[in-house]
Amino acid sequence: MEDIKVLVTDDDSNLLLLQTMLLEEAGYQVFQAASGQECLDAVAAHRPDIVLLDVMLPDMTGLDVCRKIKADDTFHGIFVILVSGVLVSPEFQADGLDTGADGYMTKPLNNAEFLARVRSVVRMKRAEDALREQEREQNVLISKLHKALAEIKTLTGFLPICVSCKKIRDDHRYWDHLEAYISKHSDAVLTHGVCPQCEEVYRAEIARLRQARENGETASKA
Repeated sequence: MEDIKVLVTDDDSNLLLLQTMLLEEAGYQVFQAASGQECLDAVAAHRPDIVLLDVMLPDMTGLDVCRKIKADDTFHGIFVILVSGVLVSPEFQADGLDTGADGYMTKPLNNAEFLARVRSVVRMKRAEDALREQEREQNVLISKLHKALAEIKTLTGFLPICVSCKKIRDDHRYWDHLEAYISKHSDAVLTHGVCPQCEEVYRAEIARLRQARENGETASKA
């Protein structure tokens, strides 16, 4: 769990030490705070993945701290879990969740339950991060598709082409061969061939030259 950083905030030094020891033994990287302001400073300094935040703090309530964290876009993605042993009624928990908290944990908890709750939060955090990364990758792909589509569309507009040599003028007013222009602006691979109409012209020309050669040879013999 060394990749998960947890910030524990509690003004009870004994409980703070106990939670820190349990989390460190479980493999988490742990930071401590004993007040609301210390919590905000630690969030800014360490960017934890999860904040375990006691509701009752000496300088401000955990709800106020949670609101500040959730209101700051630079802290986006940080999970905040409110913890209380006094304000545990459904109404208080609902108020806490309304601040933007990602969960509410009531004390007392035995050690096994405490770590199980934290592991549950870690799973939620990783699932959300995976979805966010998937969304980011999809946005990158969509951007690339839009760019590719825009490049393809450059071949569907009006293309100035010379009526004599068939060169195409690009956006920088340079004239380029048709084959080179298509290769630059698409993934098409050009091969050479002869269309039926041109083939007929070539055959007629070949026949004419052969006839001329035969006539010339006949005339010389005569």
